[in-house]
Amino acid sequence: MPGIARTGPRGDLAAALATAAGKATYVRALFHEIAPRYDEITVWLSFGRDSGWKDVLVRMAAVQPGNRALDLACGTGDIAVRLQAAGASVVGLDLTHRMLRLAAHKPGLEGMRWVCGDMLALPVPAATQHVVTAGYGLRNVPDLRQSLREIRRVLVPGGRFLSLDFTLPRQPVVRKAYLTYLRVVGGAVGQWLHGDPDTYRYIPESLERYPGAAGVAALMREEGFTQVSWWPLLGGLMAINVGHVSGNAERRTPNAER
Repeated sequence: MPGIARTGPRGDLAAALATAAGKATYVRALFHEIAPRYDEITVWLSFGRDSGWKDVLVRMAAVQPGNRALDLACGTGDIAVRLQAAGASVVGLDLTHRMLRLAAHKPGLEGMRWVCGDMLALPVPAATQHVVTAGYGLRNVPDLRQSLREIRRVLVPGGRFLSLDFTLPRQPVVRKAYLTYLRVVGGAVGQWLHGDPDTYRYIPESLERYPGAAGVAALMREEGFTQVSWWPLLGGLMAINVGHVSGNAERRTPNAER
């Protein structure tokens, strides 16, 4: 947008995303800043569909009463509360203290355990979780492969991992239009709410550096996940990735309802 500086209070966006360390620092500062507005921004950018997609993800998780579930990048607890309602014992993990404070005060989330931690080094013992979920989390980690290794490490045999995130459409024209929309709308909303257009321009910039749902599925297979699949949502603008850890207790994941 003309007249708006590209360097915000967190520093230059492109420079920050150029290195793993820079991205980690930028992401932590960004989500601390946007935490109070996180829920409403998620609704706007998903065209109001976010809540339904999270319902689908939890149905696909096939939670059984008594299962242990770890919700990564839990934000203010939208997926965690659904996992708990399905009968799981849930731990919500996020990189940002401010997000966790907001989650802890949400109705229906009293008594849930919240942990401030890093998806690259989960503070969770190996082979202890039946379900691991992530909502808009994988795209934000500075080392995607390491994060997948950690997720697989903490899952029990037969456990399953499900991730909801943005993805890029396969058609070049649609992809370009989608990224342009995210940049223009994100820049305007970021300037309006935070005085920094890069606040929500982070989404398309990070998305261009993300392998997308198909690329994540390929990495999951390389890291030893089985029954790997992904399900497009909103015409391929969003997706749910699914993977299992082999074991006798393995369960089939129900199909997404697109």
